[in-house]
Amino acid sequence: MSRRPRVLLSMWENVVPEVFPPRLQAALHRTVDLLDERPLHSLDDPVAEHLPDAELLITSWGAVHVDEALLARAPRLRGVFHAAGSVKSVVGEAAWRAGLDVTSAVRVGAAPVIDYTVAMVMLSAHRALPLAQEYRVAGFPAVRGRRGRFGLRIGVVGASAIGRGVIQRLVADGWDVAVYDPVVDPALVQALGARQLELDELCAHSDILTLHAPSLPATRGMIDARRLALLPDGATLINTARGALVDHDALRAECLSGRLDAVLDVTEPEPLEPGDVLLSLPNVVCTPHAAGVQGSEIGEMGAFILEEVQRYRAGQPLTGAVDPGLLPTLA
Repeated sequence: MSRRPRVLLSMWENVVPEVFPPRLQAALHRTVDLLDERPLHSLDDPVAEHLPDAELLITSWGAVHVDEALLARAPRLRGVFHAAGSVKSVVGEAAWRAGLDVTSAVRVGAAPVIDYTVAMVMLSAHRALPLAQEYRVAGFPAVRGRRGRFGLRIGVVGASAIGRGVIQRLVADGWDVAVYDPVVDPALVQALGARQLELDELCAHSDILTLHAPSLPATRGMIDARRLALLPDGATLINTARGALVDHDALRAECLSGRLDAVLDVTEPEPLEPGDVLLSLPNVVCTPHAAGVQGSEIGEMGAFILEEVQRYRAGQPLTGAVDPGLLPTLA
C-alpha cells in the first residue's frame, strides 16, 4: 500500500499535542490522511461523521472504546494503533473478532520505567534516600556499618516488557538477579542471565524486590503480610507496577517497624490520603507516577506509531503488534 491511510485520532484533547508535538506534525500529515484535526471522544460527537471513511484509529489516553457499536459505524476500519501502553481499555472483544490490526507503543513506554527502577535499585542498595532523610533530620549518619551493592540479591516479580528490561540492565551490570513469573518460558529467564524461583523463595532470597506484574485477580494482594515477612531484614520493596499487588496495611506495619524500606511509584488507594504514614516515614519514598512516560517522552510514542503506520503501508509486520492470546496475562 503506497497511499496514505485515512485516519482518525481518538484521545483526550490535551494529549494530542503531547503525542504529536510540533516536531512530529509534518511527519503525521506526510504519513496519514487525517480526516479531522479534532480527536474522536464518543460516537455522539461531530467527528464521528468520519467513521465510515476511517481505515485506522490512532488512540491514546482517553480514547473511545472500540466495540460493536463503533465497528458498525466504521466498516472500513482495519486497525487500532495505540500511542500508549495497555490496549485493554480501548480494544473490545468485537475488535479482536473482526481481525483488526492492533499495535501498541508499550515498549516505548517501558523505557522510562526501566530507567527509574534501575536507578532506585542502586539508590536502595546504598539506602541513599533513607540516609538523606536521616541526615536532614538528625545530622550526618555514621559511615561505618553501611552496606554496599556487592553481594545483594535482586528479585524481579514479573518478566513483562518492563521486567525483562530491568533484568537485562541489572544482569549486564553484574547484579545477582532471580525472577518469579508463572507464565514465562524458563528458557527466556535463563537467556536473560537470571534464575527462576517460586514467589515465596524469591521473597526470602531478595534484598531488593521489584514488582513488574500486571494487576489481575490472581495477582491482587500477592505481596501480602506473609510474603513481606519473608523478606530479609533491611530489604527494600520497589513497586512501579500496580498498587493492588501489595497489601498496604501489612507494608505500613513493616515500614513503621523499620524492618523494611519501600519505593512506591504506585499505591492503593491512589493517591494516598494526605495523612498516610507512608508519605512521612523516612524509609519510604512515594513518587506520583514519576516512573512512567511523561512530558517530552510521550512524543516518542507518537513517533513509534508513525513508524508503525509506515510498516502497515509497506505490508511489513508491526513491531508492537498485540497478541490477543496473551491479554489475560498482560497489564
